[in-house]
Amino acid sequence: MRTMEWAYNKLPKTEDGRLRLMSETQVRKAKAFHESFPQYKATPLVGLGEMAKLLGVGGIYVKDESYRFGLNAFKVLGASYAMARYIAKETGRDVADLPFRVLTGERMREKFGQATFFTATDGNHGRGVAWAANQLKQKAVVFMPKGSTQTRLENILKENATATIEDANYDECVRMAADAAAATPRGVVVQDTAWEGYEEIPAWIMQGYGTMALEASKQLFDREVRCPTHIFIQAGVGSLAGAVQGFFANIHPKHPPKVVVVEADMAACLYKSCKVGDGSMYHVVGDMQTIMAGLACGRPNTISWDILRNHVDTFLCAPDWVAAKGMRMLAAPRKGDAPITSGESGAVGFGAFAVIMTMDAYRPLREHLGLGADSQVLFFSTEGDTDPERYKAIVWDALDF
Repeated sequence: MRTMEWAYNKLPKTEDGRLRLMSETQVRKAKAFHESFPQYKATPLVGLGEMAKLLGVGGIYVKDESYRFGLNAFKVLGASYAMARYIAKETGRDVADLPFRVLTGERMREKFGQATFFTATDGNHGRGVAWAANQLKQKAVVFMPKGSTQTRLENILKENATATIEDANYDECVRMAADAAAATPRGVVVQDTAWEGYEEIPAWIMQGYGTMALEASKQLFDREVRCPTHIFIQAGVGSLAGAVQGFFANIHPKHPPKVVVVEADMAACLYKSCKVGDGSMYHVVGDMQTIMAGLACGRPNTISWDILRNHVDTFLCAPDWVAAKGMRMLAAPRKGDAPITSGESGAVGFGAFAVIMTMDAYRPLREHLGLGADSQVLFFSTEGDTDPERYKAIVWDALDF
């Protein structure tokens, strides 16, 4: 059985110029936009009090994104806000003046018309792009990497998007989406990763993800938890991790939570970059076979990497069995705690935490993080059972890895 590996962050720091992208002001603007959707409702923050007692911490809180806009995942937050920001820029408006009803009105249709938004995804981001484009009366084209499931493809097609599963990995599909957009009149890439020359839209996507972090912060405050002591956040390219880390570093600059970034071990580009330790980004290549399809990304987001290297405490990579453990524990917690339906990519952060707290091999990491009776630990379950058959195979039938 493969074990988890980790690297403490000793990377050289930068001027930290990217952190301002996730300021509270920027995130509140994104949240106000999301609140204008008729489907908007803050997703629940589930407290697992009995599980906290079992694992030896003061509190466990899980942000359950399976309720987000009826799409079973959080990704729509970034896609919808990026589209709104793009339309605002093209029409010379401030996004604050473009709530849902204005964006979908006849005047905006006459002024802006239609664009085609291209993306690459295993499913959740693509479904978010497709849904947002459909809601905002735009077009969407989605390239999905090999290994993507038919269920996820069909969910995207239901949103009136064009979508195909390609014989290529995620990073290759990103290049395909960019090439197709360049060859299409009014083609726009909406990708939740950034590279040199493509950083504006990924920054908007990260700000859109901030809505989830801002909701969680308020929900914790309502429970008299001013600030979590620890956050376990999963990463593929690192956009979500950078958004969460950036937001909490901004609102708690003097006493920020300790953040642990958790990746799939087959696609651990951030962990690899931290372990090398020279400050550069390092890539992972190949098929990156993992049940955590949403994390199977080999190239870090340049914007996010700058935030993460300056603020994250520990980078950790986890094999598939850790994600499966997290899924099962959340689905069947201790009596008195509410169950949470969390998919493979959504549950790996909690799974890693549970392993750290219960297995002697990870005692050094547990002690380094200072996890104990006073710890208030926050997790983001970023997807529900987006692939129901695989979810049942893992949780019900104890599919092994």
